[in-house]
Amino acid sequence: MPTPHIYLAPMEGVTTFLYRRAHAAVYGPLDKYFTPFLEPREKRSMKTKERNEVLPEHNESLNVVPQILTNHAAGFLELAETLWEMGYREINLNLGCPSKTVVTRGKGSGFLAAPEELDRFFDAVYKGLPGEMKLSVKTRIGVEADEEFERLLAIYNQYPISELIIHPRLQQDYYKNHPRKAAYRYALEESKAPLCYNGDLFTEGQIREFEAEFPKEDRLMLGRGIILNPGLPSVLRGEADCRDEKAQKRKFLEFHRRVVDGYRALDIGDRNVLFKVKELWFYQIHLFEHAEKYGKKIKKAQNLETYMECVRELTDCCRIALPGSPAK
Repeated sequence: MPTPHIYLAPMEGVTTFLYRRAHAAVYGPLDKYFTPFLEPREKRSMKTKERNEVLPEHNESLNVVPQILTNHAAGFLELAETLWEMGYREINLNLGCPSKTVVTRGKGSGFLAAPEELDRFFDAVYKGLPGEMKLSVKTRIGVEADEEFERLLAIYNQYPISELIIHPRLQQDYYKNHPRKAAYRYALEESKAPLCYNGDLFTEGQIREFEAEFPKEDRLMLGRGIILNPGLPSVLRGEADCRDEKAQKRKFLEFHRRVVDGYRALDIGDRNVLFKVKELWFYQIHLFEHAEKYGKKIKKAQNLETYMECVRELTDCCRIALPGSPAK
C-alpha cells in the first residue's frame, strides 16, 4: 500500500510551532503542517502567539501552511499579504471550526450558513490574492443538514481552490456521530479541486480501512490521531523500528523532552509550561496500556521536576500500545 501524504491538522493550543518542530525532529517531517488559526486584526498586526506560529525561523525546513479564520475579505487579504511577505506561498481558510464562540460570529463552519456571502468572499479574495499564492480550504459539509453540501461544493467549484480538505461532519455534530462518508464520496465525484480527507482516523487500522474504502485517495489530515500516538506516521510509512516498543518509547521520551524544553525556553514560567504539556496527556495517555493511575499522577504534579518523574515512571511501568493503536 503506497504511503499517503500526511498533514498535521491545526489544533488550537496543541499543534504549536514547538510541537511541530519537536515532532519533525524525532519522527521525521510530515508533508504539510497547518497552523492553529490566525485572525486578521487592524493595522495588519498579529498577536505575539500568532506571530510565533508563522515566523520563518520557527518553521525552518517544514512545509507550513498558515490557516486564517475570518469572514471579511479585506482583512483576509491584508493578512495574506503579510504572510506572502514572510515567504508563505499557500494559505488555508478555516471553514471547519465548530466552536460556538467562533460560529456565533459567522466564522469557521458558521460561515457555511451564509452561502451567498461565502461566494462573495471568495470572489473578492481571488481578485486580490498576492502573487501566485495558493488558497486551500478546510471545510465541514454544512451546518444543520447534509443537503447543504451540494450548494457549498458548487461554490467551491467556481474558484481555483488548490486543495479542499473535507471533514465530513456538520457544524452541529461537533465531534459526535460518525463522519458522513457519503458526502466525501460525492465530493470525489464532483469536486474540481484535489481533495484531502480529515476526520476520525486515529489508528493504523482505521486508516487502512479508509484506504480500502477509498483506494485512490492519498491525502490525509490527521490531528487527534497523531497527538494520541506521535509515532503513527512512522507506522504508516512502514519504518523499520515502528513496531519496536523500546525504540518507540525512546522516541516518545525524546519528543516529550523537546516539547518541554521548547516551552521552558519561552520563559513563561514553570506553571504555564506544566499547563501546556499536561494538555497533551488528554490524548497521549491512551497510547499506554493500563496507565490510568500514572495519568492521575501526571495531572496532579505541581512542579516540573515531579511531573518529569511521573512521566518517566509511566514509561517505565506501562507498555506502549503497538502498532498505532490506542490501549483499550
